[in-house]
Amino acid sequence: MASKKRGSDSVKELEDHIDVLANKLRSKPLKNSEDVETEEATVDGIDSPSSTLSSIKPMERRKKRKLLDKVKHRTHSDSVGVSKVIRASEGLTARETSTPLPSASSALPEFHISVFKDLAAADLSIREAAAEALVTELREVQKAFRKLGKKGTDESCFQLEAEKDDGLTNCAPSLRYAIRRLIRGVSSSRECARQGFELGLTVLVGSVPCIKVNSVMKLIVELLEVPSSMKGQEARDCHLGRLFAYGALAQSGRIAEEWNSDKNTPLVKEFTSTVISLASKKRYLQEPAVLVILDLIEQLPTEALLSHVLEAPGINEWFEGAAELGNPDALLLALKLREKVSVDNKKFYKLLPYPFSPNKLFTTDHLSSLTTCFKESTFCQPRVHSVWPVLVNMLLPDIASQEDDATLGVSSTKKHKRSRKCNSSEEDIVKNLCCFYEVVIEGSLLLSSHDRKRLALDILLILLPRLPASCVEIVLSHKLVLCLMDILSTKDSWLYKVAQQFVNELSDWVRHDDDRRVAVIVALQKHSGGRFDCITRTKTVKNMVAEFKTGSGCMLFVQNLMNMFVDEVPAVDEPSDQSQTTDDNSEVGSVEDKDSLGSLGTPDNLKSWVIDSLPRVLKYLKLDPEAKFRVQKEIMKFLAVQGLFSASLGTEVTSFELQEKFRWPKAATSNSLCRMCIEQLQLLLANAQKEGLPSVSTGLEPNDLGSYFMRFLNTLCNIPSVSLFRSLSDEDGKAFKKLQAVETRLAREERNNGPGAAANKLHALRYLLIQLLLQVLLRPGEFSEAASEVIICCKKAFGTADLLDSSGEEDDESDSGGMPELMDVLLDTLLSLLPQSSAPMRSAVEQVFKHFCNDVTDTGLVRMLRVIKKDLKPARHQPVDDEDEDEDDEDDEDLLGIEEAEETDEAKEVETGDSDDEADDSEAIGGVGAAGEESPGASDDSDGGMDDDAMFRMDSYLAQIFLEKKNQAGGETAQSQLVLFKLRVLSLLELYLHENPGKPQVFTVFSNLIQAFVNPHTTEGSEQLEQRIWGILQKKIFKAKEYPKGEHIQQSNLESLLEKSLNWASKPFKKKRFAANPSKKKQSASWARHKMISSLAQNSTFWILKIIHAQDLSESKLQKVLDIFQHVLLGYFDSKKSQLKPDFVKEVFRRQPWIGHQLFGFLLEKCANAKSEFRRTEGLDLIEEVVKSLVSGMENKGEKYKSSRKFLKEQMASLCDLLEKLLMKMPEKQSRRAGVRRFCGQILNSVLKLHLKKSFIGSLTPDAYAACESQLGDTFLPFKTQEQ
Repeated sequence: MASKKRGSDSVKELEDHIDVLANKLRSKPLKNSEDVETEEATVDGIDSPSSTLSSIKPMERRKKRKLLDKVKHRTHSDSVGVSKVIRASEGLTARETSTPLPSASSALPEFHISVFKDLAAADLSIREAAAEALVTELREVQKAFRKLGKKGTDESCFQLEAEKDDGLTNCAPSLRYAIRRLIRGVSSSRECARQGFELGLTVLVGSVPCIKVNSVMKLIVELLEVPSSMKGQEARDCHLGRLFAYGALAQSGRIAEEWNSDKNTPLVKEFTSTVISLASKKRYLQEPAVLVILDLIEQLPTEALLSHVLEAPGINEWFEGAAELGNPDALLLALKLREKVSVDNKKFYKLLPYPFSPNKLFTTDHLSSLTTCFKESTFCQPRVHSVWPVLVNMLLPDIASQEDDATLGVSSTKKHKRSRKCNSSEEDIVKNLCCFYEVVIEGSLLLSSHDRKRLALDILLILLPRLPASCVEIVLSHKLVLCLMDILSTKDSWLYKVAQQFVNELSDWVRHDDDRRVAVIVALQKHSGGRFDCITRTKTVKNMVAEFKTGSGCMLFVQNLMNMFVDEVPAVDEPSDQSQTTDDNSEVGSVEDKDSLGSLGTPDNLKSWVIDSLPRVLKYLKLDPEAKFRVQKEIMKFLAVQGLFSASLGTEVTSFELQEKFRWPKAATSNSLCRMCIEQLQLLLANAQKEGLPSVSTGLEPNDLGSYFMRFLNTLCNIPSVSLFRSLSDEDGKAFKKLQAVETRLAREERNNGPGAAANKLHALRYLLIQLLLQVLLRPGEFSEAASEVIICCKKAFGTADLLDSSGEEDDESDSGGMPELMDVLLDTLLSLLPQSSAPMRSAVEQVFKHFCNDVTDTGLVRMLRVIKKDLKPARHQPVDDEDEDEDDEDDEDLLGIEEAEETDEAKEVETGDSDDEADDSEAIGGVGAAGEESPGASDDSDGGMDDDAMFRMDSYLAQIFLEKKNQAGGETAQSQLVLFKLRVLSLLELYLHENPGKPQVFTVFSNLIQAFVNPHTTEGSEQLEQRIWGILQKKIFKAKEYPKGEHIQQSNLESLLEKSLNWASKPFKKKRFAANPSKKKQSASWARHKMISSLAQNSTFWILKIIHAQDLSESKLQKVLDIFQHVLLGYFDSKKSQLKPDFVKEVFRRQPWIGHQLFGFLLEKCANAKSEFRRTEGLDLIEEVVKSLVSGMENKGEKYKSSRKFLKEQMASLCDLLEKLLMKMPEKQSRRAGVRRFCGQILNSVLKLHLKKSFIGSLTPDAYAACESQLGDTFLPFKTQEQ
């Protein structure tokens, strides 16, 4: 209400009100009625709705008459009332919340009005406590009032709210006041006043029998009257107040008690008619008014409902006009009354069928007549109207009782009878649900406004807890799925959050039930053409698929997907314009995912999703091997049947050998879907090989997916009415049959060998043959030659009688001389499969290489490394404005001995495979020979011992990459293909390093990878390739527990590579001119590459020194290493360009102390004669590190003590000369002077530890002695004391 006043929240304000009331009563006993009413309302804290009306209004005139009558009664009790108020005011400080209301006589108990304030509190517990206290006090007051009677209260009664004709003459004044106060309070909108005052009125009327219900109803009309002049919020509060007051009467139970005591009482009819009349005033009053009547209905028997409620004035008219006007509240009342009375009544004939039955209620005709009611139920949104839960309960009755009976174990006879009833009832439920969904959801709500679409989704959420899994396809219909896709495809949609919540609730509903999950996934994908996630930009289906955890659930899902693929799916209608959007984040694996949504209706989209999803189910499964193998087997059979074969007679074929029936779609499967099946089949077999499931025989079949697939393939090939999905050429057909035969023999050989290295090799070769067989079908004419070479290798590697019995031309060729080694041929074949093969094929190649890499020859290894060193960007194509960068690149290449020959015709090189121009110089790092080979320095041949044929084969792999993309626009396509090929070869090299740690060949790999990394043209524009080489060097070489040892690695190669590494570590960074305005991105990339090369050079130095130290060489052979270091340090001291890090050299001295010892004298000399003060100060750190290594770890004056003492004594003169020059000419900067003093202190401390004070003092000149004494102070004191 606009003029409503809030009650005081503090005790002080309440005391002020009472003091004012007392003063006014003393001065003006006959106070006008307006002040009295204002006073009452202020103490109450809730004004009467009519108190704000002008004096001309009828309510104001009526109130004035009441108050004048009240003042007449108050005149005689003024002194008593004032004393009571004063005493109450004085007691407020002790009792803040117990303000007593003056009673009629001192014999009556006090009633504390503070409970009214608590009734409006937001806390439910406070409201309940206040209502309990209210009733308790008023019952005591009424009890005392009844004992006193009217005698003794007529003359000294301080009556509040006295009315002669209110019908409450038997009630105490406090009780009458409380009733009026509660009725006015339910009209207040302050906090929870309505709820609290209704609770108080309910409990009070139900607990005090002397309160007459009809009198309370009259008071409700009088106190909460809404005249025609009352508008807006004020009228709304009065209407709601009356509704809450009637609700309190209904909940109190007094109306039902009145009928039980007098069955002819008109109270029930009057109450029902009054509430119906109130409901017709405003639309928002209808549903709560019906709920009030329903509260009463629950308390009355059937007789009362038939003779009183249904006969109440106005209810018949309400029912008759409900269908036309669209009154869902009348429908709700009719449904609840019919449920309660269980008797057909013609009063409902326009709302309910006559005679009534749930099946007739949910017929299409009857539901169509109620569509207006259903549409108008959106008035109460976002809350769902109460009629819908009632309809859902009738539509899907709760079957919990049946489940409980089954759990408790009902007898078989009862079960049989119940099952027959259940079957019929289930049929009726499905029929009713279909009609309800078709007429109400699809026909009325989904095709209407946004509010009604939201209502449809809310109704479905109510349906979900009761919905059987078999009815999911009815609820998730085509129109609903399209509606969801329309909404979710646009985040700005008004219903986006509503649809999102619906999908989330749907996901929660299926989380713990596989049947539900399968039904929901099938429905969503079936009606969206397999693209629900793609269109809605969500992961709904993907997350549901990932939630399968049991074998039974997974098998159920797989079976449904197979049926969806084989069964004819009707063409899907085009979605609305709102969903015509594309999504870049489409599901992985679908071929047509990036097509426009206009192709949503094609069946191939859905089938492609089925094919893509089948192997994905296994990704999240955590089952035991046996259960997982069963799932894999079913998926494999489906993919093989649909992808590899077609039936020539009909769509069904039965295999008596396998005892299975296979089905194909009526429409021929397209070639693109067949290719997808083959690709997913390859992926399935590759994953099975990686998982390494044990090949344990289960019955008659081995628990190996590859073996089972080949057996399954051979069986289907022998069925006359089944043929391959495409005809093969003669070469492909021969290769196909040979692959089948060789795989069968290898499988037999594997079983005969048992576990071991040979069995692992056979197993890997078998899976490679299977992948090749599928690749022959997938890409005809491309893999037959490679398949023949692999077959030859298999026969040579495992030359058993079974494998050699059918050899023809291959055997003749093998007898001829001059053939390369078996492993070289196998390696060539494996490399030829890498450039354009699929991921499963590459996985099979890697598995074969892993088990055969111990047999790789040095020639084959160098052949692989030449692929890595292949330039991506030839030098003659460098832009002119990168002149400085080219100069730096040339310097980089010179450091590693890289020389590039002039390229005469690049196109010719690509076509002919001639790559001699890429040969490395004999002094390059990559030309380091392997164990047992001649030194590369002794020959100009830089091809690693390969003959012309081998070179041609290697370059043919590279040519194949370029030729395949030759006709595509742009020159970067071939370059990207070469990068991919290099990455795949690097994977093989990583396997080689993992399986062969510590072998001399590791150094060969290391030197070539270093060369490839440093050469900018090798990794030009490919950060991935650069990072991959870096990772292999770091993880597989530098951080490996084993490293090459022994004399197999030539000393000259180690020394050459060490020199190059040190040069790289000391090389300065040069800013390159990329353009007129170089971008920060290019500069930062250049700087990052320089840091990576510098770090790589340092790690390379540590690793090479570790190898040299492990060889235990003589001092004469180590002199070359010392010369290299001395040369690098000389450049460091003499040139400002050198960027050699002192911390790096110190780390070298820590790891290899012998280097520091040998270079100690050289360091003393260079520091003493250094031209740069900065270099001298940094050089002192190197000398200090050497000195620390001399004095550390000495125990009991052992051998190290003696050798260190001898070594330092020999260098004492040079050391003292350095100290003299340092102290005679101290640096200018304070930090450097502190560094010199620290260095001198370390030297003096070491001299004392080695007991060389006498030798030290003897080597000092007088000037040096004086400098030490003046510059070092207390540090030099031990030497000074000895001298004195």
